[in-house]
Amino acid sequence: MDRETELQLIDELLSIKADKSFYLDETVTRNPVDHYLSEDRFQIERDQIFKRVPMIAAHSSEFAKPGDFLRRDIAGLPILLTRDKSGAVHAFLNACRHRGTRLVDDERGCKHRFSCPYHAWTYANSGELIAAPHFDQGFEGLEKSDLGLFSLPCEERFGFVWVSASPDAISLDEHIGDIATELGALQIDDMVVVHQDAPVHKANWKILVEGGIEAYHFKIAHRKTIGPHFEDNLSSYRMLGSHMRSVLMRASMAKLSPETRQDWRLRDHAQVLYTLFPNTALLVQSDHIAWINQEALSAGETRVRMSTLVPKAEADRSEHWLRNHEITRVTLDEDFAIGESIQSTLASGANQNMLFGKFEGALDAFNKVVEAHLDDSAPPHAAAAA
Repeated sequence: MDRETELQLIDELLSIKADKSFYLDETVTRNPVDHYLSEDRFQIERDQIFKRVPMIAAHSSEFAKPGDFLRRDIAGLPILLTRDKSGAVHAFLNACRHRGTRLVDDERGCKHRFSCPYHAWTYANSGELIAAPHFDQGFEGLEKSDLGLFSLPCEERFGFVWVSASPDAISLDEHIGDIATELGALQIDDMVVVHQDAPVHKANWKILVEGGIEAYHFKIAHRKTIGPHFEDNLSSYRMLGSHMRSVLMRASMAKLSPETRQDWRLRDHAQVLYTLFPNTALLVQSDHIAWINQEALSAGETRVRMSTLVPKAEADRSEHWLRNHEITRVTLDEDFAIGESIQSTLASGANQNMLFGKFEGALDAFNKVVEAHLDDSAPPHAAAAA
């Protein structure tokens, strides 16, 4: 973000604290519990959201060298990410074009060609079928050139590899929209992943997103960890197209002196969270970024891939980064345990709706974007502009 915006955000939070108030939306809102429970609803979200927008599949540093590959799942599809000899990235369905055997089982590695474990059909890491036993005799009339791996739209930008699970997905430029400048300013393309975990949690993906975009719970749910370092229920948010920037005020911000205004830095005195719709969060810390990527598996299960991104020049500070990774992991586990607790009660009938208070407006804004993407009669960004 630019310097003017950075100072405005600090001034805004300091003013709210001075007024002993909160960042309030106009009304209390509700969201139906069924939106978190229904498998039919989940399948619609998968088809109309996860398959229609470019999704972050990996950070570039995870497969940086020619020949490197990664295996991922996106929108329920098995994905093979490769980097060919020229350095270009590719995304393929991880399935042999003969009879559909999964081509690669390893989560990561380095190979310039992949051979199917069933009949040894062999593919270059750029996707072409380059060998198949007895092909000319057994598959007369077919051409190897027509049987390369099924390719998906793939683009490397802002330090991430973005994959579209359908050729009909919107363009990356359209999807990124208003947040492009701030993403570029984070210099994520000059960072590397130093630690990563990917546990599965028994909670709907939207519940896990919602838990990260409000400060109402901080002093209670995080009272033994990071809660004492933050102001009570003091945060702000802005929609940037379909995406969101949230700012949660640390206690240290209240101690800033006007005389040192030229040295104020938001990320030193606040938790800045970018929620990239639909399933990615960038938690900007003073010297690194926690990157949280969700893989929605079902209505009630989500894999959360949490990675610590650090500047390349400082990647060798291994103990420091491990300590920070663990702090973030413990804090997120507190959130996710509550998310699982919520999920476990939804079918009980105790509540027909989730209730969002006026200081939880970010949750309502996020769900409006979800609904806009599910409504073919409205453009996906309509809710964000409302």
